[in-house]
Amino acid sequence: MIINQKEYVINNLPYVIRSAIQEDAKVISEVRVQTDGETENMDREAGEAYIDEAGFKQIIQEDTDRDRNLFLVAEVDGKIAGFSRCEGSTLKRSAHKVVFGVCVLKEFWGYGIGKNLLKESILWAELNEIKKITLNVLETNEKAIKLYKSHGFEVEGILKEDKKLSDGKFYDTILMGRFKRKRN
Repeated sequence: MIINQKEYVINNLPYVIRSAIQEDAKVISEVRVQTDGETENMDREAGEAYIDEAGFKQIIQEDTDRDRNLFLVAEVDGKIAGFSRCEGSTLKRSAHKVVFGVCVLKEFWGYGIGKNLLKESILWAELNEIKKITLNVLETNEKAIKLYKSHGFEVEGILKEDKKLSDGKFYDTILMGRFKRKRN
């Protein structure tokens, strides 16, 4: 699905959040590899589960065509600084929910990009009768957990010792969900 572009200025950094387009595919592939290498908060290490330009073109097209998918990018001076996706299911029993994921290049942390990608995704979900947004977050990512809770997400479960990080220790993955607000 496509949304209208929105402009932001946070800490003197102007950027836009818009729907991904085919021409973004190569850069999105590069951003994904880079962000995976900049933090252990992602599911992958740099280069793992690599998706090339053609793969992202296909994902962007599918997300544009499906009313239960949303692929957003944050753009700073023509450069993609991060992106997020909401992926829905074509299965009837799961059609009411989407899975949210986000990544932002480290050089752009602290400008509200992740928060605004999340807020735009929540707004889109509410306007499109999506009842639930789910996500996974590493237990050590306290800033993200706080952000998600402040936007109505709650802990639904914990996957014990789910990820092994570079220190050789195992860490839990927290499963979180946000339910559509009931309107009176």
